[in-house]
Amino acid sequence: MTQIAQLIATLKQHLKAAGMTYRDVALALDLSEPSVKRLLASGRLTVERLAQFCELLGLTMAELLQEAERSTPPLQMLTREQEAQLVSNEKLLLVAVCALNHWSLEDIVSAYCVSKAECIKHLLVLERMGLADLKPGNRIRLLVARDFDWLPDGPIRGFFLRQGLPDFMASRFDVPDETLHFSHGMLTKSAYAQLQVDIHKLRSKLAALHNESLSAPLSEKRGTALLLAMRVWEPQAFRKLKRG
Repeated sequence: MTQIAQLIATLKQHLKAAGMTYRDVALALDLSEPSVKRLLASGRLTVERLAQFCELLGLTMAELLQEAERSTPPLQMLTREQEAQLVSNEKLLLVAVCALNHWSLEDIVSAYCVSKAECIKHLLVLERMGLADLKPGNRIRLLVARDFDWLPDGPIRGFFLRQGLPDFMASRFDVPDETLHFSHGMLTKSAYAQLQVDIHKLRSKLAALHNESLSAPLSEKRGTALLLAMRVWEPQAFRKLKRG
């Protein structure tokens, strides 16, 4: 639901709670009843008209806007089509990832070869997707849930497997800022399940540290990727030697 649609929905909820019909509103605002219906259906409310609705309901415009924002359910996942749209445009994907990492518009423009106009254009696409809201002063407000994630078998994960993973692994992991550990063991189903829980905790820890770092300036932070993978597996060379 768009911000305007949510605002209208909140307005309608208040009218219903106050027991006011469209006819009551029309009489109070010196409009025809069809005009009131048209205004609320189209969402084309001027600031002056919105102020009249608020005054009628005993609300300030700020109170109505805050309530509409609070009632907007956070986005938990995009559709397959939306993810495909992101990976089809490198700059759009870049702006989306930066926005999800709480970068400002100024940060994005100063760090990458993306003009301010391009960045705003892409942010408006993200706004239509429900990922973020572009506020006055070009402030970016995220609209995603804390557990927002990409589709398990969607275009974003596919993009990572095709391009991100080979690029990530193209390192010897032998410098101070990089580490690679590989372990193998024979586990029962219950032990395997416990290890999955611990991996999830580590991922949550990264998210918590990311949130703790939000207030630090961008110059003091570095994009950090943590790859966690686990599967029931043995090397192909060993599998070839298995008895029938």
